[in-house]
Amino acid sequence: MLGGGGGFFFVPLLTLWIGVPAQTAVITSLVATLPICMVGALGHYRQNHINFRVAVVFIITGIIGAFAGAKISGSVSEVLLKTAFGIYSILIALNIVLSTWRKVQVEKRNTAEKKFKSNKTVRFFKGSFFGLAAGTITGAFGTSGTAPALAGLFSIKIPFKMVIGTSLLVVLVNSLFAVGAHFMVGRIDLTLVSFLTVGSAAGAVVGTKLLSAVQTGKYENRARYWYAALMIGIGVLMITGNK
Repeated sequence: MLGGGGGFFFVPLLTLWIGVPAQTAVITSLVATLPICMVGALGHYRQNHINFRVAVVFIITGIIGAFAGAKISGSVSEVLLKTAFGIYSILIALNIVLSTWRKVQVEKRNTAEKKFKSNKTVRFFKGSFFGLAAGTITGAFGTSGTAPALAGLFSIKIPFKMVIGTSLLVVLVNSLFAVGAHFMVGRIDLTLVSFLTVGSAAGAVVGTKLLSAVQTGKYENRARYWYAALMIGIGVLMITGNK
């Protein structure tokens, strides 16, 4: 339902609750994310919720970022990795809040958004920037880069359901390349992968159907704010959990 592979929740769960080392949590999360992304992306493809033109821009720079992020993850300490995860979560959440606030102001002024949507140059640069950020986050934190991917897609103002479906496709490709990169710098806990995957793959099927049935138009802005609040909460927990 949130356009990610679950990695954003896996890493805090594994490190804060189960006590798994951060580097192990990163690669374990990525591997467990793959089947979830496949199921979710396929479901959204069937619902015509994927904008492939936008996705390509995010993916091209995302692949570069995935390899860079994997290198970073393998070269920093566990405390630094968790703290960085928390800070990034809060910053991305603030970006979503700001972009949503701007969207609300535009709606209040009854300003047409068609002109902005047709600006291909703006889409290209935003897609490239947030795609690189998503790929780097995927490789470094094992979160599949959901947060920056969503932030970038929200900022170019495509429909909410299209944001979710397109995000899943971007997340899937980024995760595939990040897993390959991590085989050189990390290790995988297959037991944890199996437990995470079984429940989450089923949830991916249910989540896609639930989102398709929900009328998001009226509550779209509110949903963005709640999602940002959740990200801030997780970010604070990751930072304070080091002490």
